[in-house]
This record gives sequence, C-alpha cells and structure tokens, in this order.
Amino acid sequence: MEYRQFGNTDLKVSEIGFGAWGIGGGAMAGDTPIGWGSTEDTISVEALRRAYERGVNFFDTANFYGLGRSETLIGKTFGDHADVIVATKVGHRLTDDAEIYTDYSAHHIREACEQSLLRLQRDTIDFYQLHTAKVSDLRGGECIEVMNRLVEEGKVRYWGISLNTFHPEPEAEYVLENEIGHGFQVVLNMLNQRIVPLLNRMSAAGYGVIARMPLQFGLLTGKFDTAARFDANDHRSFRLTPEVLRRSLAALEPAWALREKYGITKAGLALSFILSFPEVSNVIPGIKTPKQAVMNTSDIVRLEKEDRQMLQQLYEDKFQDELMPVMEAAG
Repeated sequence: MEYRQFGNTDLKVSEIGFGAWGIGGGAMAGDTPIGWGSTEDTISVEALRRAYERGVNFFDTANFYGLGRSETLIGKTFGDHADVIVATKVGHRLTDDAEIYTDYSAHHIREACEQSLLRLQRDTIDFYQLHTAKVSDLRGGECIEVMNRLVEEGKVRYWGISLNTFHPEPEAEYVLENEIGHGFQVVLNMLNQRIVPLLNRMSAAGYGVIARMPLQFGLLTGKFDTAARFDANDHRSFRLTPEVLRRSLAALEPAWALREKYGITKAGLALSFILSFPEVSNVIPGIKTPKQAVMNTSDIVRLEKEDRQMLQQLYEDKFQDELMPVMEAAG
C-alpha cells in the first residue's frame, strides 16, 4: 500500500481507502432504498479487518449510512486506534415520516457529532464532512462556524465538504474562493470526470481530495451485464437501470483494451485511472466483504500519461454527453 498526504493537513492516508456505505446494510427511507442491500455484520467486520491488514488506514462513513450502523461497526472494530483515520459526514436526516431531508444547523451538527463520536468509540473525528451541502447552506455561515468551533474544541481534527455527484462546481468554487475547510470529497471515475478541471486548484490551495464512487456502483468492475437486477432494498435498483447498464457497458468497451495492456482487472484499471491524478489524496471504493477488500487493494498500477489521456478523451467524446444525462436522470 502506498500513502499520500491529505492536502496541507498532517494526515497521511492510504491511496485506497474503505468506502463504508455498503456495510450500513439495506436501510430504507420509506419506500426508498438508501443502502446497498442486506448485509451480515460479522462479514462486514471481517471486511474491515482484512482491509486494515492490507494497509488501508482510511475509513470513510456517514451517520446516514445504515442510519448509524456503518459508524457503529467501524467503532466496534477499531475503537480509538491511533493508526486508523476515520472520516464521517453530517447533514442527511429522516423526518418522522421517513422522508429524507438535510439539516446543516449548528444545533444538529453539534448533536450529530456527539452521536457519531459515541458510535465510532473515538474522542475525535479525523475528517468531518458536510454531506452534499449547497451554497445556500454555506453562505449562511452557521455550519461553517460550528465546524470550526468543533475543531477548536478538539472534537474534529479537520473538516470539509462532500460535493454533489453531477454538479459539484458551485460549492467547490464557494469553498475555494472563501478558503474554508481542509478537504473535499468528490465523485471521480472513468464515466464521471466532471470534477477534473477543478482538481489542480483544489490541490494548489492545499485541500485534500477524496475520490468516491470510483467503480460507479460496481458497474466498472465488470461483474454486471445488461440483465443485472437489484433487490428492492438496494439503491442500485434505481441507479443502475437497464438503460444505464446497456448504454454504459457498450460505451466502455474501448477502455478495456488498457486492462489487457497492464494485465489488471477492470476494477484495477478504474482505480488506477483515478490515482493517476496526483491531486487526488485517495480513492474509496465501496467494500462489503473480505473478498472485495482484497480485490480493491490489488492490481493498482501507474498508468502511462497517454493512457490516462485516452480515458479522458473517451469521456469528453462519448461519456460526457451520451451517458452522464442518463445516469443523472436515474439518480
């Protein structure tokens, strides 16, 4: 495992982190799935431990993942291990009628932070993130003030914002212009390269950059075909629609020649592409099983410059206009 500096902080993070949304299980918001289907906690703990054994020191979760279940599992597995870096998020909530809404009030952030610390069995959150906050939330200043206060109090070491999946620019620009926080979490993969033009500015300004959704919900692993279907408690049931699968799998065919060139898996190519950007601190593939922990920490290579450029050109020529609107429409 290789390690990179997280922006201007003193955090040195494993290039491959552990995306812990999946281990939250098949949580629901009314009839809407907000998880990755049913899971077994014993297998989830094994996955966490296996990743740690393979050099993963960065675990990314949220209080919304499994409605606290993901954080609880990380806390039970690692507690306050000094060599484990934990990032979590705040802002997504459910109403009494189980509908999703966002809350970036100082009261909620402070209360949620205390609850996350208890579940994680830690005294401090290493990297606390506003979970897809909008410019309108940031402009009021209340959430920024309380995040800074939590740092001063020692409950949080560093904080940042997890950006919107398809339209990250407004919030990224606001953070950069106002020099707030310490890092970003962004969507970056071969199919969605929307954030690439901003990476250099983020890095130059000293921000750490976490890349999420590197495998596009498993689509870039090669394990799904056009007939793939998902359980009702799996959010991929509406994200990876038959239309998304059909069009994405066909469009990706030219990219897989690079997999053969480097002798790696499709997942390995997808992760290596993201890590070919030096501005990226680390990438957090979703991991639910020990097997996935091994798969997602293997086959990482250094792509030659022209090969990364080829994948970027493929995005600009084909994915950007043909696939991104279809994926966005699916959610």
